[in-house]
Amino acid sequence: MKEKLAFALSGGGARGALQVGALKALIEAGYQPAILAGTSIGSVNTAFLAINGVTLASIDSLIEAWRDAEKAELLPSNYLWLTVRTLFQRPLSHSLHRMEAFFVSHGLSPEKKYGDLKDITLLSVAADLNSGKAYIYGLDPQQTILEGVLASTALPPWIEPIEKEGAWLMDGGAVSPLPIEPVINVGATHVIALSLADHRNAATSAHGFGPFFNKLLFTVEKRQIDTEMALANSRRISVHLINLIGEIPVPL
Repeated sequence: MKEKLAFALSGGGARGALQVGALKALIEAGYQPAILAGTSIGSVNTAFLAINGVTLASIDSLIEAWRDAEKAELLPSNYLWLTVRTLFQRPLSHSLHRMEAFFVSHGLSPEKKYGDLKDITLLSVAADLNSGKAYIYGLDPQQTILEGVLASTALPPWIEPIEKEGAWLMDGGAVSPLPIEPVINVGATHVIALSLADHRNAATSAHGFGPFFNKLLFTVEKRQIDTEMALANSRRISVHLINLIGEIPVPL
């Protein structure tokens, strides 16, 4: 069997900037993946590299894109207000359009398809709320990368799920926060997994809605990652899991 190295990048919102530094270190060390897979913000980082090349020059451009995103304020910070609007069926619709415009302005052409990529396989993970399963963009070469990234990052209450051919797609973190299983299924023999899970926000002594929400995310995320790691172990696939944690907790 031909060996295939995969980079699997988790979701994690604003923490995704930590993945850029890790990717730079991996490229400097000579690692070149045959497969890139990302969930949520990880899908953004992997799509950028797949389109522009897994090079240090691409990393420099990705750093600049992150700086632009910081200034753009793509997602409103008042998530409680947004949640109330969503509950009363009055969600904001402009967030998706702002995200799409930002991606396009940074080189993610609406016409670019997964099948257009050469020498690398790209997977973008979304969750289908109708089937309860992962929806993997990239298995169909005719799908557009922009659609895959938008579906993988569609996180309520900021962005409504996307309807597509009977599927109702949202942020892939609901089913595969660290996409190890997807890369195994397309032939990865070795995996470097960059996780943004930071469990410091799930302190056992904290109570209230905020801590409850963080603990809920921690529970779902840990269960999914443990399951996919166990799958890799059962198939004797080497996974090097790297937890990217800053000096202080970074909000999503």
